[in-house]
Amino acid sequence: MPLEKALAAALSDHPRFGQIFIQRTESGGFVLCHRDDKNVRDLEIFRKGDDALEIARYDDGGKYRPLKTAPNLRRGWQLELVDLGELRRALDYFYPGRVAVLAAWTEARLSTTPLRETLDRQSGMYRIAAKISDSQIDNVVGNFCKSDGGCLRTILWKRDARGAIPSTRLPPEKFDPTHDQTGRGENTIPALCQEACSLLVAECRKAVKAETDE
Repeated sequence: MPLEKALAAALSDHPRFGQIFIQRTESGGFVLCHRDDKNVRDLEIFRKGDDALEIARYDDGGKYRPLKTAPNLRRGWQLELVDLGELRRALDYFYPGRVAVLAAWTEARLSTTPLRETLDRQSGMYRIAAKISDSQIDNVVGNFCKSDGGCLRTILWKRDARGAIPSTRLPPEKFDPTHDQTGRGENTIPALCQEACSLLVAECRKAVKAETDE
């Protein structure tokens, strides 16, 4: 499958994806764990790709993780998978949609959507998000999307059709697919962001509402 082919190619040089360390076994399978648990023994063992859904659901404190690419993946687990297909399945639970985006990007067929365009197409209670000012976008994106405590995705989209950067509060590395967003400087498969997620849209709405309700 195209997605698995792209994943296999990426893994040849990059054994990490977000906060996950991926090790290939002699039998052709894979063993996954949290990057911080690479040398830890006595981890809880899981053996199905579907188990990743539960592993990714809560952080170490038991709090639900609405943003799966937030840098708060829980520790203490080891996921043993039989083949590349199960690996792709697991990664889709850990970081939804990121393998497909990676495949499209490596094949030079990935389209990105400016934030303003994403906001302009909102309807219902989220329509007001389109009224957000550039200065508000600078603050919201800079805070919500920052890699340290925000999101580990590498931003590929622009602020508007003119190509303005999403936020001046983010470092250039936030837009660089070769940069390890965990800050460790290791070889990592990038979790690419081709358009603003629904949670960022909600934050934009919140910023507009806060100002209009004053």
